[in-house]
Amino acid sequence: VDSDLVIQEKYGKLLHELIEEQGVEGFWKIENEVNASLELQRSVIATGGSVVLGEAAMTRLKSLGKIVYLQLPLAQIEHRVSNIKTRGIAMGPGEGLADVYVHRAPLYERYADVTVSAQDFSLEETVDEITRTVI
Repeated sequence: VDSDLVIQEKYGKLLHELIEEQGVEGFWKIENEVNASLELQRSVIATGGSVVLGEAAMTRLKSLGKIVYLQLPLAQIEHRVSNIKTRGIAMGPGEGLADVYVHRAPLYERYADVTVSAQDFSLEETVDEITRTVI
């Protein structure tokens, strides 16, 4: 389940549209509420990167299972993210990816039950590593 898609379906708007309309803090509130209300069993949940800012969401996700942090160096994240504005990355005014990375990485580490370094892995190798580590 991609929780960003759940948000988009619930509100009938793309993430960047919600961020433009609600502001970053308004979007974070929406993201926190939606993720905190997920009712799932035996599911893999892919969240947006800013979910880690919502304590209620993280508490709920922890209650549903293990939190896996896919760790990547900032340079690889910058390479993978092609269009920040339409991607729907919730950043504060004047922030860039480096600012977001520095702020969120400690939170990802704090909440993670398992950390997988995805730096040198293909998609398939990353899935294999997660499966090997979590199960």
